[in-house]
Amino acid sequence: MNSLVEVQKKLLPDLLQVMQKRYQILQYIRLMQPIGRRSLATSLGLSERILRSEVKFLKDQNLIEIHSSGMNLTKDGSSLLKILEEMMKDVLGLTLLENKLMERFNLTKVIVVSGDSDQSPWVKKEMGRACVTCIKERLNGKNIVAVTGGTTLAAVAEMMTPDSKNRDILFVPARGGLGETVENQANTICAKMAERASGNYRLLHVPDQLSKDAYQSIIAEPHIKELLEMMRSPSMVVHGIGDAKTMAERRRTSEQDFNKIEKGNAVGEAFGYYFDQEGKIIHKVQTVGIQIDDIAEMSNVMAVAGGASKAKAIKAYLKQSLDSVLITDEGAANELIRD
Repeated sequence: MNSLVEVQKKLLPDLLQVMQKRYQILQYIRLMQPIGRRSLATSLGLSERILRSEVKFLKDQNLIEIHSSGMNLTKDGSSLLKILEEMMKDVLGLTLLENKLMERFNLTKVIVVSGDSDQSPWVKKEMGRACVTCIKERLNGKNIVAVTGGTTLAAVAEMMTPDSKNRDILFVPARGGLGETVENQANTICAKMAERASGNYRLLHVPDQLSKDAYQSIIAEPHIKELLEMMRSPSMVVHGIGDAKTMAERRRTSEQDFNKIEKGNAVGEAFGYYFDQEGKIIHKVQTVGIQIDDIAEMSNVMAVAGGASKAKAIKAYLKQSLDSVLITDEGAANELIRD
């Protein structure tokens, strides 16, 4: 396959460009369907004239159908897109990026989707779709899936679909609430994933950040204690990676701790731990939920984060040498390789 792609790049470069453009159109329609032509043209940065001819071609090939509500993929379109995905990974150099990242950070698996979520918000949905596929590959008989909050995990929840094998899935939040937009709360994401996967869920109604006394009091509660045991012994953890300063602001961190995070040059955050570029822990928040030490004992841990601006945060987390699966985008992957 690689040799054929190289030959095509040399002899038929225009063919690959056309294929890539049509692949992106089909990919975007799958994520956003039903979608109108004007919205699609704006999102992909194409003129309506160019898109009109591409849409006509795809419709003539029975790959898409057009309704008053917008465009949808046909069954043939969905099947072709699945076949194209692995081929386009080679064409776009994503397979090479995945292998380099696995080797550099000693990861079990890396999935890189095309695009940069900093520039194109729809790329988060593509990461979400890739994450859902990865989750289903790792499901067994009975499953407890712990999930964190954030916009990227919200995209994972949005792309979740029922498990075709009807396996038992219980979704639990990996941490308490941050007091932010409700759509991005771990509880909300947990419930949405369960609804879309036809699974069950449990919620954790406590703040993410607590004083030492409050923390000890809350974790002694029987209901909380039972849920914490589930959270700390899941079959799978799916989490995001945050920019240190952004996460400190979202947590409404005290001025003293905020200065500590800034002076320590923290760049990344996960599970309430703030890391510098070398992965050193600069600050730890007293959180109700999964801790980094817990992660080290788990076999199925998926980190989902993308965008070139998140590269330093991702690298800081990966310095923990945890046996994780990384799902990211081309923008972050290129920055990580460049480092």
